[in-house]
Amino acid sequence: MQITLGNPASAPQPLSPYYSQVARIEHADGCALLFLSGQIAEGATLAEQTRGVFEAIDALLKAHGASLADVVNIRTYLTDIGKLDEYGTVRRQFLTGTPPTSMTFEVPRLFRPEAQVEVEVVAAVRPS
Repeated sequence: MQITLGNPASAPQPLSPYYSQVARIEHADGCALLFLSGQIAEGATLAEQTRGVFEAIDALLKAHGASLADVVNIRTYLTDIGKLDEYGTVRRQFLTGTPPTSMTFEVPRLFRPEAQVEVEVVAAVRPS
C-alpha cells in the first residue's frame, strides 16, 4: 500500500499551505481510495457556493483519474440546515448516479465567515 498526500497543480490550490487537499491510498492491485479535504467556494448564495465546491471536487478527482461517479462517501457542513433543499438541488446536478453514503451537519460557522457550505468526499478508484 502506498500513501500520497498532495495538491494537484490542475485543481484549485488550497487556501492555506498547512494541509493537503488529497490523500491517495493505493493498493497493490492498483485500486485506490481518495480522501478529499473539505472544499469551500466563493459565491453570494448557497447555490453558487455549492456549484463552486462541486467543480473543485470534480477537478481534484480528475487529477487522480477519478470522477464524481467514483464518490462513495460525502460529508456536508451547512451553516443553515434550512437551506438543505437549495444545496441538494445543486448536488443532484453533479452526483447523478447512485447516491453515495452521506452525512449532513449544521454548524454555527465555517473557517471562512462568508462560507455557507463545506464538502468533503471519499472516492474509490479502479485500476486504469
